[in-house]
Amino acid sequence: MEKLVINGGTRLKGEVTISGAKNAAVAILPATLLLNGVYTISNVPNISDVKITCDILQDLGAKINWITPNELTIDTRDIDGKEAPLDKTSKFRASYYLIGSMLGRSGQIEVGLPGGCNLGARPIDQHIKGFELLGAKVDVGQGKISAKAKKLVGTSIYLDVVSVGATINIMLASVLAEGTTTIDNAAKEPHIVDVANFLNTMGADIRGAGTDVIKINGVKELKHEGSYSVVPDQIEAGTFMLAAIATKGDILIKNCISEHLDCITAKILEIGGDVEDFGDSIRVSINKRPTKANIKTLPYPGFPTDMQPQMGVVLSIADGVSVINESIWESRFQYTNELINMGAHITAQGKTAVFEGVKELYGAPVYASDLRAGAALLIAGILAKGTTELYNIDHIDRGYEKIEEKFRSLGANITRVTEE
Repeated sequence: MEKLVINGGTRLKGEVTISGAKNAAVAILPATLLLNGVYTISNVPNISDVKITCDILQDLGAKINWITPNELTIDTRDIDGKEAPLDKTSKFRASYYLIGSMLGRSGQIEVGLPGGCNLGARPIDQHIKGFELLGAKVDVGQGKISAKAKKLVGTSIYLDVVSVGATINIMLASVLAEGTTTIDNAAKEPHIVDVANFLNTMGADIRGAGTDVIKINGVKELKHEGSYSVVPDQIEAGTFMLAAIATKGDILIKNCISEHLDCITAKILEIGGDVEDFGDSIRVSINKRPTKANIKTLPYPGFPTDMQPQMGVVLSIADGVSVINESIWESRFQYTNELINMGAHITAQGKTAVFEGVKELYGAPVYASDLRAGAALLIAGILAKGTTELYNIDHIDRGYEKIEEKFRSLGANITRVTEE
């Protein structure tokens, strides 16, 4: 078992380069199944979710060659599988993108029920609704999802709730369908736009990505070769922005898209931080204790649920009483118990948590309950007095590339340790 040992009390300072977006990469890689050729994908984050995705694609018949740690070629000409390995697809959430892609390619696929972080109920009913309206038959049972379609035909689909996964999955299934598909009440996140841009670069006809109405005009086939670079990771950039504030630091964050971070920037300014926007980089600094703020998580362009735990760390040491309302996931406050063990004063009930800011946190053994909670607790360990041992770091490795190396480059004292 691996853990991170953090000797805290550090003010982070320096510059860091953001990797490609996890949430875009784990959709773009399955999207290559819609293609029938050799493609080069760059700015790919070298994280465990991406590696598992590549393993699954190889099991389906793809040939993958890593040119560098962040660039690969994928050959999809010999895809022959109809069943993705259940043990692998059940390990992470984004495995469901195999369904939309393979329905579009061959009209048949079987995958394990998606896994990932335990954030409460995360139904895929909107995905299934979309597939069925396009003409597929979907069966769920015995830990797997089976989907078949003799023919996919474009139609109008209204999402009952705003769902990033369903928006992307329906988009994937519609690219090669006959006629036009319209997705109403679509999600608008940057990685949805990135997946649409990738597919359009390869010959798809997708319009309106980034708005709440997306139209996909089906095409007969996509290009047989091409290249694409994954968008920078909005959540990784936001994590380092809030790490700067939590540690009273000064960080230049390179390779980011500042407009994707507007909601985070607004809150940093509200609590007393400084943000300098250079377009493809952002400098975040603060030299005093942050002030209180109230947060409500919302779909993009609102404050991201994936940034809520990191903001929780900031508010735990802010001056005053702050409130976070979590409107997306019901179990996102599991990390607050760990912060309480570090000296925070937090009362969490249901989807609301009240943070009574303390002046200092103190090192303690803590356990990551999910990906973003792990990142938040890492930040907490860096600012805390004393030594923090952070366990369950496999969660962090799912979504952050070389995270301890990046924090060490900013002055943090972090060691990865293997223990029995």
